Amino acid sequence: MTMSEFYKHLGPISYQDIALSLNIENKEIKNNINKTKFSSFKGLDSCDSNDLSFLYDNYKLNKLNNLPKGILISKYRKDPIDIDNIIQIKVDNIHLAIAKISNIFYRDFLIDEKKRLKKSIIHNKEYISKHACIGNNCKIGKNLSIENGSIIKEGCNIGNNVKIGSNSIIQNSIIGDNVEIESNCSIGQPGFGFAFNNSGNEKIFHIGRVLIQDNVYIGSNCTIDRGSFSDTFIGENTYIDNQVHIAHNVSIGLSSAIAGQCGIAGSTKIGNFVKIGGQVGISGHLKIGDFVEIAAKSGVRSNIENKQKVMGDPAINMYSYLKRYKKMFN
Repeated sequence: MTMSEFYKHLGPISYQDIALSLNIENKEIKNNINKTKFSSFKGLDSCDSNDLSFLYDNYKLNKLNNLPKGILISKYRKDPIDIDNIIQIKVDNIHLAIAKISNIFYRDFLIDEKKRLKKSIIHNKEYISKHACIGNNCKIGKNLSIENGSIIKEGCNIGNNVKIGSNSIIQNSIIGDNVEIESNCSIGQPGFGFAFNNSGNEKIFHIGRVLIQDNVYIGSNCTIDRGSFSDTFIGENTYIDNQVHIAHNVSIGLSSAIAGQCGIAGSTKIGNFVKIGGQVGISGHLKIGDFVEIAAKSGVRSNIENKQKVMGDPAINMYSYLKRYKKMFN
């Protein structure tokens, strides 16, 4: 299943259209590349030779496995980008440019377009409520149980023996076998990704997915955002308590447990066999190692190595924290 089955792909888009949307002056447009077209707009880790990609200011560009046809970069970037045969589009605000271009290449399906998608493949319907809804172009495994008011939107792939409670919405998702999702969950909606703009903030169109492996449990009232230009990933046998928010591009390894009211910010990578107590907040773009334990109500603001036990805000070694706490009140 390709990403584009979840939404409308509008490419290829010409260099000229991109330049006009970014208000690049005509004198900066070379005539020989004016009509050059880019198939898609993707991150560097998933692009191919016909795509347009982007490079954030803090990203160090080394040798790439996938070289795009073009790349958005900031004109204020200090280190030069010296890659032959790649069209460089230099912009004032790289984050705003990414947001604008994402909406040129992609949009949600219109109602008529959803109707024209091929019918979903559903192996058996006896456990599917008459008051549930499954969109077109879905692949549904055996023994799906789905209760009143729940919606599976277009293009989702659901494995065998999956249980979905009432009033949950699932989109842009691929779900494995033996997964249980309780009521009032929202899985696969766009993440909190946008760029500030004086004339009105610009949302980034999220082309990523939510990938949920086998034997995962997701409690009630959870929100799991789909990735922006990569995927949000929940590993096998991970258990997630009620009222947990997992932001876009987060990756959680296998056999981990996350207690209620936790929030994990975007692009954080969590290892295997991790235990996270209730009401923990984890900042974005961090790396949490394997076999880590995080005490309840902790605030994680930096990376954590394997097999560490931490607590507090900012979270530090649990034993060091307890020693300091005792000294304060003795």
